[in-house]
Amino acid sequence: MLLKTALGLATLAGGAIVPRVNASNNPLPAPGFSPGDDAFLEELERASFQLFRECTHPETGLTMNRAHHAETNQAAISSIAATGFGLSGLCIADKRGWLNPGAALERARVTLRFLWNTIPHEHGFFYHFVDWRTGERYGHCEVSSIDTAILLCGVLTCRQYFQDDEIRRLATDIYDRVDWKWMSQGGPLVYHGWTPENGFLASRWDTYCEHMMLYLLAIGATRNPIPSDSWDAWQRPQIEYSGTRFIDPGAPLFIHQYSHAWFDFRNRRDAYTDYFENSVLATKAHRQFCADLGSEFPSFSEELWGITASASVHGYAVWGGPPRQGPIDGTVVPCAAGGSLPFLPQECVALLRHVRDRYADTVWQPYGFADSFNPATGWVAPGQISINTGITLLMAENARTGFVWNTFMKNPEVQFAMKSVGFTSPNVASE
Repeated sequence: MLLKTALGLATLAGGAIVPRVNASNNPLPAPGFSPGDDAFLEELERASFQLFRECTHPETGLTMNRAHHAETNQAAISSIAATGFGLSGLCIADKRGWLNPGAALERARVTLRFLWNTIPHEHGFFYHFVDWRTGERYGHCEVSSIDTAILLCGVLTCRQYFQDDEIRRLATDIYDRVDWKWMSQGGPLVYHGWTPENGFLASRWDTYCEHMMLYLLAIGATRNPIPSDSWDAWQRPQIEYSGTRFIDPGAPLFIHQYSHAWFDFRNRRDAYTDYFENSVLATKAHRQFCADLGSEFPSFSEELWGITASASVHGYAVWGGPPRQGPIDGTVVPCAAGGSLPFLPQECVALLRHVRDRYADTVWQPYGFADSFNPATGWVAPGQISINTGITLLMAENARTGFVWNTFMKNPEVQFAMKSVGFTSPNVASE
């Protein structure tokens, strides 16, 4: 339980003191995209959706973890999280008429049937990586709580969007099957995952990151929920950069994006902060951090910036800042700005249009932006990581219309969870 002090601090039951962070009662941002900006974002979204259209197995609905428009791979590995982004992408595509009438609904049905009837699971949780043809576990990967949560966000978006009884039934069954109590084992914090060989992973979700969606889904669940005070159990450390102070554990920028792809935190706050405003502050600080790297990497500036977990010349890299994380080498990651479009709409769309125009022959590809590129060396990642393309697709749509937010937030479990953990707003449920 939370105790409020007279000093404007939040005190956890365990005694930890967490200062409030830049609580904001400002009106919701109005991006005001120009016709040219909006036309570009339409092009970006449609290209990004092509990845999910072409790289999702037609018989299972599972989406490849990585994709390259020039290659097909019949032994491709699916990411269960990428499949969640793809399910939400189907709703966007249907709304915007990118697929023939009924095609998106049928694709969603195929995916949900496979998730309910065929793919292996453990207490309702899915393996992080699976064979896209069979759903079988890939290698020794874990049953992943966070990747299951991302998948469920896509499942629940489909439940609200498609006027189809089977989709609604399957989506509800898939959500209700998840045993959140099992993944927390009686404690307030949820484990990262589980393997049949070694049991639960050592780590729990104990510090602010992309896991807000996980806790809200677990608290709002109709079956096997965890207590609402689990929301208060995880830590919210703060950092300060260039005069901007915000909640951040020192992790890549995507942690400030993923939950916001579905949960509409605008103009809402709990006992700790306004998380939307916190992500605005984190994005501003990241942009300044990249500009400050200009002395070391001259390509970086306030016009060309963005580093988050991505492909690199040496393989997958978990990098970013502030503070500086990973082997930063001047590589730019377009989804850092793409996933931040609702937070800094004008700055992000300007950067993305600049990259589209200047690097059209190399960085711009049939599935939108390459995952990453280095302006100084000319290196360009050979393709895309699907979740990076997915966050760009969903956040571009949210920045333009709020469609994913407005659809997902109609789920009654979501509304219940946000109320249970103390979010207050003049308009709790988006219409």
